[in-house]
Amino acid sequence: MKRVLGILIVACGLIAPAAQADMIGTDQVVQSERDRVKAALERPEMAQALKKFGVDAHDAAGRVDAMTDSEVAQIAGVIDMLPAGGALTNEQLIIILLLVLILVIAL
Repeated sequence: MKRVLGILIVACGLIAPAAQADMIGTDQVVQSERDRVKAALERPEMAQALKKFGVDAHDAAGRVDAMTDSEVAQIAGVIDMLPAGGALTNEQLIIILLLVLILVIAL
């Protein structure tokens, strides 16, 4: 019986996949946040709202590249707080637009 249990334990150890973990660089995290902000700017309703304020969505996406890491993280945090259903309230849209406008004007 002990022999069978020993064989099963060894077999389970050989079958189980080895866990692999790699370090994720800061550049990768910041780039993914930049990509999320740019993706939000490409949405039709966001582009239309930016157009109302006289800002081209393509120019705003270009400005995202010029932002500091903390500014991008701040905007990405606001995007993360938005509801998953994709329906923005007017208040949320205004906050995002104001953040983008302030950062675009500041740069």
